[in-house]
Amino acid sequence: MTSQPTVTKAGHGQSDTGDPGNTGSGLQAGLKNRHLSMIAIGGVIGAGLFVGSSSGIATAGPGILLSYALVGTLVVLVMRMLGEMSAANPTSGSFSAHADRALGPWAGFSIGWLYWFFWVVVLAVEATAGAKILEGWIPAVPQWGWALIVMVVLTATNLVSVGSYGEFEFWFAGIKVVAIGAFIVIGGLAVFGVLPGVHSDKAGLSNLTDHGGFLPHGPGAILTGVLLVVFSFMGSEIATLAAGESEDPQRAVTKSTNSIIWRIAVFYLGSILVVVSLLPWNDKSIADKGSYVAALDSLGIAHAGQIMNFIVLTSVLSCLNSGLYTASRMAFSLGQRGDAPKAFARTTSRGVPQTAILVSVVFGFVAVFFNYKFPDTVFLFLLNSSGAVALFVWLVICFSQLRMRKIIQREAPEKLVVKMWLYPYLTWATAAMIVFVLGYMLTDTEHDGRETVLLSLLVAAVVLVIAVVKQQVLKGRAQARAEL
Repeated sequence: MTSQPTVTKAGHGQSDTGDPGNTGSGLQAGLKNRHLSMIAIGGVIGAGLFVGSSSGIATAGPGILLSYALVGTLVVLVMRMLGEMSAANPTSGSFSAHADRALGPWAGFSIGWLYWFFWVVVLAVEATAGAKILEGWIPAVPQWGWALIVMVVLTATNLVSVGSYGEFEFWFAGIKVVAIGAFIVIGGLAVFGVLPGVHSDKAGLSNLTDHGGFLPHGPGAILTGVLLVVFSFMGSEIATLAAGESEDPQRAVTKSTNSIIWRIAVFYLGSILVVVSLLPWNDKSIADKGSYVAALDSLGIAHAGQIMNFIVLTSVLSCLNSGLYTASRMAFSLGQRGDAPKAFARTTSRGVPQTAILVSVVFGFVAVFFNYKFPDTVFLFLLNSSGAVALFVWLVICFSQLRMRKIIQREAPEKLVVKMWLYPYLTWATAAMIVFVLGYMLTDTEHDGRETVLLSLLVAAVVLVIAVVKQQVLKGRAQARAEL
């Protein structure tokens, strides 16, 4: 059995038994229930929902709702599997630690580093997106300056304590939730013609079937839409990593897993339904302004663009904050298991894995530099080579759950408080669906799907080779010691 990080309650000062050389007190239970609840809700609302939905609507028309529903169903099933494993064994390593035990050290090593790589690239993407908005408001500070300021502030937040991360995320996620909730209510009233003071001549449920029908580009556009929206769902799993630093990890995981269905239904399907009902899917303003800004503008709401920029900025900062937290906790877990330098597993007296955070943010800064200096070469390679990692993670979760269920039933059946539905059939069906999506991406040349999968597979193969070589070296050393 792999050694897992021991989480202690803040102030107790117990040493982390997973790493005898740890000079701190290990990760601490500094996240409150309200933090975990908002992290779980906010985790599914990424900046990609606000800025990426317009291309999906242009590709599939109102049928993009089916694309979101398909990916949403996939995420619900994967999160159910992850919830089953994490409720039985909450850990900051989450699916990487589960894969380590269920499939072998090579799997935990590979998926852990790939996931870390994904998030440090995301740090650069989000920092740049936030800097563009801030530069538009205060042009006296250059874009690279804003990116630096944003990264430094959120790094400092993460370095203080896990509680400060939770508090920042509570308010970031809260703003996102309130904003999207208000958008759905106001937009819904407008669609049914009962919003006071607004008389939109374009709004109505008829937009779902007029203008070429519900599927104006045919059924095949649904799958193309899936490719465009699948990556906006990445982040749903953050709650299972954060649960390892809560006072009641099992309860936190169970609650976040059980609520994933309504979160996706309301925030994704609900808001997109409002967008495609307020405006015809082929309205030029959706492509020019972005789907949510265009929808608000159609209602005559003053300063709609700036309002949405503020909401997008909040989402970007939330994603950046969580991305740094997630990358550092994955690095911490890898250090705990001997898959990364031991320094990654050391914590401060406040339970913060300082080295893991600093190393993650340094690579984030490097990626930001590449984004400014070599956006169409080096950074594009980083972006595409990390693009399919979400699907790789989900696939590993499927195979881990198939094995882990038997281990839990054998060793501690009372810990199966969350169970995957129709095991093992639905797990296999989910894995097959993920493989199908990856295969379909290989046929997509218009939206860089093929390049993304091939480059991601290349990086995954390199990491896997390193994992196998490492395992063989350790085995050789163990045999040499046994012969002495």
